[in-house]
Amino acid sequence: MNISCGIVGLPNVGKSTLFNALLKRQQAYVANFPFATIEPNIGVIPVPDGRLGKLAEVTKKAENMANLPPEIPATVEFVDIAGLIAGASKGEGLGNKFLSHIRETSAICHVVRAFSDPDIIKQGVADPKTDFEVVETELTLADFQTLEKQKDPGNTPDKELVKWWEVVTRLKNELQKGTPARDVALTEEEEKIAKSLSLLTAKPILIVLNVDESSLGDVDNLEAKYAEELKVDKNQIVAICAKTESELSELSEEDQKIYMKDLGITGSGLERLIQKAFATLGLITFLTAGEKEVRAWTIKDGINAQEAAGVIHTDFIKKFIKADVVTFTDFVGNGGWKICRELGKVRSEGRDYTIKDGDVVEFKIGT
Repeated sequence: MNISCGIVGLPNVGKSTLFNALLKRQQAYVANFPFATIEPNIGVIPVPDGRLGKLAEVTKKAENMANLPPEIPATVEFVDIAGLIAGASKGEGLGNKFLSHIRETSAICHVVRAFSDPDIIKQGVADPKTDFEVVETELTLADFQTLEKQKDPGNTPDKELVKWWEVVTRLKNELQKGTPARDVALTEEEEKIAKSLSLLTAKPILIVLNVDESSLGDVDNLEAKYAEELKVDKNQIVAICAKTESELSELSEEDQKIYMKDLGITGSGLERLIQKAFATLGLITFLTAGEKEVRAWTIKDGINAQEAAGVIHTDFIKKFIKADVVTFTDFVGNGGWKICRELGKVRSEGRDYTIKDGDVVEFKIGT
C-alpha cells in the first residue's frame, strides 16, 4: 500500500529539520529493503518493528540457513510540503500548488513550534494552537471552495444524485460551523461520496510538537496538555525535538543509545512519530516468514484474508484458496511453521477471515 503523510506548517517551525532527520533514517535503512525511485522531497521511512528480527532468527534455525533471511519492514512515505502562509487558499505564497500536494497524501502531519530558540525568527509564528488553526483554516477554506463549485442537480428522479447533493450540502454546512470533514459522522455510503470530493479536512491528522531538548523528559505531559488544547486525541500528538532527532540520525545505533540515555529518554522521537502515523491511518501489519525474506505487509485494519493476499500480488485475490495463520507468539515460541503445524497451532482460514495485527500468514494460491 502506498501510504503517505504530508508534512505541513508555517515558516521556521522545524519542518525541514524534521524531514532531513527522516531522510537520514531512510538512508540508514537503504541496504535493508528496496526503494522505488523517489523525488528529493519524499522519504520512504521504515516502520520500526522488532518482530522481524525474531522472525528472521527463528526462520534461519528452522530452515538450517547459513545466514539470516532479509528483513523487509512496512513503510510510511513522508512528503515535505513547503510554502504555506495565511491566504494559501486564495493563491497566496505557493497557494494552489501547496494545496494540490496535500490532496495527494493519505494524511496530514502538522508541525507546530513549541521550542524557544531566540536565534530562529518567529516568522508569522505565534503559538502551537494558533499556528495549527491557521493551517486548518486554510484547508477548510479550500474545501469550502471545492463544495461551492458543486452544482445543485435540482429536482431530479436520480436517487444517487439526490444523495450526493445531500452529502455535499451537509458537509458545506458543517464546514461553515468550523467542523472539519473528518469529524462529520457519515454512513458507509456517504463516506464513499465524501471521498470522491477529495476534501483536505477529511484526511486524518497527526500533530508534531517541535519542543526544546530540555522538554524531552516531559513529553507525555506535553502531549496530554496540547491534545486537550487542540481538541484532538492524545494518540494524534507526538512531541519531539527535531534538532535532537537530526543529531541522533547521524550516530551509530550504539552511540544513539548512549545519547538518549544522557537525555533521559528511552526511544527516538522519530520512531514514535512513524508508529503514530501508521496508527493514525488505521493500519496494521501481517507478517510472512520464509527463506527468501521475513516481511511486514501493510493493510487497513478490518480487511479479510482474500483482500490481504492481494497486497502481496493482485493475482492472489482471484486464485485465493486459503490462508494458514499462526500468531506471532506461537510462531516464535515454537520455532517456526513445521513445529507449529505439528502442535496444531496453525489454523486454516477461509477468504472471509479478518486478518489481525501480527498474524503470521502463508497463503495457499491456486494456478
